[in-house]
Amino acid sequence: MKSLFVGNMSFQTTESELRELFAPFGQVTRVHMAMDRETGRARGFAFVEMPNDAEAAQAMTALDGKELSGRNLKVNEARPKGEGSAPRGPRNFSGPSGGRGPGGGGRGKGGGGGRDRFSNEDYRESARQPREPRW
Repeated sequence: MKSLFVGNMSFQTTESELRELFAPFGQVTRVHMAMDRETGRARGFAFVEMPNDAEAAQAMTALDGKELSGRNLKVNEARPKGEGSAPRGPRNFSGPSGGRGPGGGGRGKGGGGGRDRFSNEDYRESARQPREPRW
């Protein structure tokens, strides 16, 4: 059983169109279109499962770069969930070491908070703005 990732799809592409596209290469067990939770619209990629690895490899080489609905498809073998790119979440924008030498973080993991991200040196010459009263 091989799972193929199909990316760069048009948002109007349907599940049946994908099934028809992969059918000439062999049996298609499952087509999973990724949908946006909030809008219910397609997200532009899908996963196609084929039981025969040889047929899946043939479909992958034939359909990678093929135009469908005005877009060139990207077809490759799907990676397991854990193997994807860098994990999502809070990002450290102050560089790879957090701006504090090789260790990188004065606040445990992740490095940057708010205060030491920007330097006061840039604003030494400028006049300070008056604070508004807190009431």
